[in-house]
Amino acid sequence: MTMRMGMPRHPSARESSRMRDPRPAPERPIETEYRPRHPIDAHRAIAVQQRGAHDPAQLTEAGIIWRASRTPAGIATLAIRVERTRVRGAAWGPGAEWALEQLPRLCGADDDPTGFDPSHHAFVADVHHRHRDLRLGRTDLIFDALASAIFEQKVTGLQAFGAWRMILTWCGERAPGPTPRPMFAPPADWHLIPSWTWHRAGLEPPQSQTITAAARRRGSIERAAAAASTGAERDAVFMSLPGVGVWTSAETRIRAFGDPDAVSVADYHLAHQVGYALTGHRVDDDGMVELLELWRGHRQRVIRLIMLSGAFEPRRGPRLAPEDHRAR
Repeated sequence: MTMRMGMPRHPSARESSRMRDPRPAPERPIETEYRPRHPIDAHRAIAVQQRGAHDPAQLTEAGIIWRASRTPAGIATLAIRVERTRVRGAAWGPGAEWALEQLPRLCGADDDPTGFDPSHHAFVADVHHRHRDLRLGRTDLIFDALASAIFEQKVTGLQAFGAWRMILTWCGERAPGPTPRPMFAPPADWHLIPSWTWHRAGLEPPQSQTITAAARRRGSIERAAAAASTGAERDAVFMSLPGVGVWTSAETRIRAFGDPDAVSVADYHLAHQVGYALTGHRVDDDGMVELLELWRGHRQRVIRLIMLSGAFEPRRGPRLAPEDHRAR
C-alpha cells in the first residue's frame, strides 16, 4: 500500500542528482496505525528523545516525526504522524517491522499512571489537570540510550548535542527512506571509533573512553538491563561500568525504559527547577529527593509535569559558557 500520510514525494532523478544522493530510490514502506485506548500526548512522549535541534537521528518536519534507529533487527527509519485519535507509522529498512511493533511503547503505551496522586501538592495537581494525557515513552534501545546519556555528562547541552551530531554523521549509518534531510542511525560498533574522531567531535576523553569501554560489554549490558525488573536493579547494571554514575543511569532508564520513578540526581539545573516549582526557592539534590518522596514510584512523572509547567527560576547570571579544549 502506498504512503498516504502527507509524506514528501520521492525525488525525481534530476532532483536526486542535484541532491547528490547516490542511493537508489527508497523502497515502499510498511505501515501501521496505533489507536490508544485513552488520550495520550504521543508527540510529546516521542519529542523528548531528540538530542538537540539538529539531531541526525530524529527530527520533525511538516508535522511528521522522523526517527533513524539501529534496532535489534537492523537499521530502520520511522515516520510518525500523530493525529487526534491515532498514530500512523511508516518504516523503511531491515528493522522496519521491529520499529512499527515498538511504536506504541515509544508513544507511551506501556506507561501506567495508576497510583499517581497529584493532590499532594496544589501546583502538581494543577499542572496534571492540564496535562492528563502526559505519558512517558521508551525506545527499548538500551545501549544507544546509555551512549547518548554519557555524551551529556558534565558538559553543556550545546557541546553534547554537537558531539552527538558529528559522531552519528561521521560514524553512523545513513537512514533508508525519503527522509527530509540526510539522517543517520547510531554506529554499530562504538568501540571502533578512533580517539581522534572523538576529539574532533569535541567529546572529552572521560566520556569517549566510558562509551568505548561500555561498548565492549554491550551484549551483556543489554541483556542484564532488559532482564532487570526494578530501577535499582538497572542502576546496579549501569553503575557497574566505570564512568557511569547515578545521573547517567537515571537518564538511561528514562530514555530506554520510560522509567516513571527515575530521578537524575546531580543534574546541573534539575534540583533548582524542582525546588523553585514546589517551594518557590532553590534546593540541593538532597532537598529535591525529599520533596519528591511524596510521589515515589512516579517521581519522573512529577519532574516531567514541572518541565511542562514552565515554572522556572529566573536566571541570575549568564549561561554557562561551553569550553573547547581541542587544539586549534
